[in-house]
Amino acid sequence: MTLVARLPGGHSPGVHLYCAPMADPQHEALARRAADPGVTMLIGGLDTGKTTLALDAVRYALAAGHAPVLVDADVGISTVGPPACVGIRVFRNESDLADIDRPDALHFVGAITSARLVLQQVVATAVMVEKARGMGDVIIIDTTAVAAGVSGETLKYHKAELCRPDRVIALQRGEEMEPVVGMLRRFLDIEVVTAPTDPGLNPLGPDERAHKRTEAFRKALRPPLERWKVRPTVFAPTLPVGLNLERLDQVLVGVQDASGGCLGLGVLQVEDETLRVMTNVGEGMTGLRLGSLRIDPETFEGTVISLRELMFGI
Repeated sequence: MTLVARLPGGHSPGVHLYCAPMADPQHEALARRAADPGVTMLIGGLDTGKTTLALDAVRYALAAGHAPVLVDADVGISTVGPPACVGIRVFRNESDLADIDRPDALHFVGAITSARLVLQQVVATAVMVEKARGMGDVIIIDTTAVAAGVSGETLKYHKAELCRPDRVIALQRGEEMEPVVGMLRRFLDIEVVTAPTDPGLNPLGPDERAHKRTEAFRKALRPPLERWKVRPTVFAPTLPVGLNLERLDQVLVGVQDASGGCLGLGVLQVEDETLRVMTNVGEGMTGLRLGSLRIDPETFEGTVISLRELMFGI
């Protein structure tokens, strides 16, 4: 199954795209900067406008005849693809913004919080940015909302270290981004632009965020669903010998293909000591990656779990 396609350069003659002016001149300038050829990483805390800026940059890039690619590394509130994944969306024209959640490629992480599975998040982002370099000339990385503290600084630093962006745009309300900005400038010699958040933003409340995530899982696991019997040997990480399979019931998994790509999501089911995966992307499945979530198949609400505790009781 082909998950990605290489973009032809530019647009056909006679195609004109219009970008409505942004309300804030400073953020318009930032969006135009992010629309320049190369790789731009967007960092910032909760509700600082990273995704809004990313999509505005996509519009400006299209209008300039470029081939923009969005790498959505926000595993908690995803714009491209389902939560717990890093997704790529290639934009050939502005109409692609209408179904932005449809990914051209996915990499399963298995977590919805930045504090968990940091290594997996860094690797997934770096792998997808490298893939995106062959798909377009303007690459925009949207990142998670955790950017301060030990976990946030570690995550952003190592993402920048491996993704090698040409520039980083840091959005902040006060000076909360200064520690990570200082790290990036000091150790990686990266161009970093800081700016205050757009005053016109309408932040989402916690309930709205949770509802949006739940609906995204519901969409990713929409019917028709098939139940595939799976062997304990197809998992990564490998299941320990003697594991009580009941402990895997309702655990989220990434459905992997033979090339290492993620086809989509699945949920494990255990009945009569038989292990199955419920998924709508079973064709081409060669393995399953365990996530750190349980998904209720009725409500699609997720509960964070520890894989180490699940498999080893510690």
